[in-house]
Amino acid sequence: MQTTKPKKTKPDVVNRQTGNSWAYSKIVREHFFKPKNLLWENPKEAKYDAQGIVGSPACGDVMRVWLTIDRKMDRIKEFKWRTFGCASAIAATSMLSVMVTEKGGLPIKKALAIRPQDIIKRLGGLPDRKIHCSVLGDKALRAALNDWFKKTEQFKRIETEGAKVIDPETMTTEADIEEAVLEGASTLEEIQKRTKVGIGFPQCIPEVEELIRFYREKYFG
Repeated sequence: MQTTKPKKTKPDVVNRQTGNSWAYSKIVREHFFKPKNLLWENPKEAKYDAQGIVGSPACGDVMRVWLTIDRKMDRIKEFKWRTFGCASAIAATSMLSVMVTEKGGLPIKKALAIRPQDIIKRLGGLPDRKIHCSVLGDKALRAALNDWFKKTEQFKRIETEGAKVIDPETMTTEADIEEAVLEGASTLEEIQKRTKVGIGFPQCIPEVEELIRFYREKYFG
C-alpha cells in the first residue's frame, strides 16, 4: 500500500525580519527572560521625574514607564518600566529602555523620534500578529514625556495623538482626564493637581467636571 507524505502546512507565524517560522528571535527571548531596566515594585512618587501609563487592566496589557531627566541637557538618563503583558510587550519595552538610555542617554528630541519599527529592527523582528505589542512601550514613553512637559510647563512640546484637546493652554486631552480618574483622582482639584487643566483656560472646567463624572461612572459605578 502506497502512503503519501502529509502536506507541509505553512506556519501561521512568520518573522518578517528573519523569515523563520519560530515566533521569537534570539534577541526577543533574551529580553523576555532577562528584561533590562525592569522595576519589580512601584517606586516612591518623588524618585523619578516623570511617569506614563498606557493600557487598561480590564482589557489586557498595561505599561508603566518612569523617567529621570537631565533638565540642563534635555536628555533621558533613566528609563524604568513595569508591564502586565505578553512576551513581545516585555521584550519590546526592555529593548526600548536600552535604546533610550545607552551612550549616556538620548536627547528627548531623538527619543521622540523612535518608532515601533526601530524597536522591532533592534529585536531582530517580531511575528506580524505581535507587532502591535511594540507600540505599548513607545506610547508609555510619550506619555511620560508629556508628563514631564506638563510638570515643567513646556506645554508647546506636548504631543497628542487622536485624543480631543479640551484645554489648549496645557494641551490636556480627554485621555488625560480618563487616566487621572483611573489613577484615583475624583475631584476637579485632584485632576488639576495632576494635569493643570483649566487653570489658565477656565472655560473648559464644565467639560472637565462632566468627564470626571462620566469616567467615574464608567469605571467605578
